[in-house]
Amino acid sequence: MHNVTLIPGDGIGPEVTGATRDVVLASGAAVRFEEVLAGQRAEREAGAPLPAAVFDSIARTRLALKGPTQTPFGGDYRIHIERKDAEGRLETRSYPSIAIALRKELGLYVNVRPVRNYPGVPSRYDRVDLLIFRENSEDLYVGMERMIDEGTAEAIKIISLRATERVARFAFDYMRRLGRHKLTIGHKANVMKMTDGLFLKTAQDLAKEYPEIEVNQRVVDALCMELVMKPEEFDALLLPNLYGDIVSDLAAGLVGGLGLAPGANIGADCAMFEAVHGTAPDIAGKDRANPMATILSAVMLLRYVGEAAAGDRIEKALAEVLREKRFVTPDLGGDAGTRRMTEAIVEKLQ
Repeated sequence: MHNVTLIPGDGIGPEVTGATRDVVLASGAAVRFEEVLAGQRAEREAGAPLPAAVFDSIARTRLALKGPTQTPFGGDYRIHIERKDAEGRLETRSYPSIAIALRKELGLYVNVRPVRNYPGVPSRYDRVDLLIFRENSEDLYVGMERMIDEGTAEAIKIISLRATERVARFAFDYMRRLGRHKLTIGHKANVMKMTDGLFLKTAQDLAKEYPEIEVNQRVVDALCMELVMKPEEFDALLLPNLYGDIVSDLAAGLVGGLGLAPGANIGADCAMFEAVHGTAPDIAGKDRANPMATILSAVMLLRYVGEAAAGDRIEKALAEVLREKRFVTPDLGGDAGTRRMTEAIVEKLQ
């Protein structure tokens, strides 16, 4: 039995994670969920947006399925966490969002985001099948910022050989297991010569250990243009943290939107799975949220823990519901609610 920490999150999070729990349980997977709160409700009820109970649960399970959590735009909002350091001393650390706090505290150094077409889902393209590997622990995205004076702010961009080599090796090994053969490194080394230059060179040097994988590179702005023009020519992408966040959302738009985009955050001994999309507060509680991205994130979780057969059954059932288009949410071209779409997937599993 695989114990999984379930974090419902904010906005549509409780709806899509609830739907996903029902689908996973209906698949017959050997999974048991342990629910803990993080986000706005946790802040109201426990006094902190990321309580110690979350880390206690994940310390036991080493697995998490997370719904989206709300983060304010701008200002000086930070998540403050009291944790013990390597010597057991209590210290306070702060982060710009719950997601970043979890990734950093749990050592989840790589974000994997598959992007592909599904039958029945409206899209401008029909042959997209991408794997995006995003470095998760450094770069501008971790929010190391400060105000210099009232009119100037600065951010620190850190790229290290160790972190780049770690994520690149993960990407090459992952591709080797799946039989994928072409990796494109995205960067801005033409301008960020030291930081992005180090990322590019480190990944290229490591590629020599994987001769069966073709490796090329693109400046990230040119990569975005080519993805829009001919996405079917790309197999897998390797990107630093900030570019990876932006490009993976662009890629989701190629196949129908963020409602289709799952994700996995993986570390040495722990993994957290979550959809790419946000909290969508405008439709929260209205039974209109598409649960597909969170369900596909759970499929990734099941394959990660060796429950591939259950994951395959879920993906097949979901694909059938999408193809039939009778019970899909409005963003997928239907008029069903979250609950009815979930029921339709469960019915296919029985």
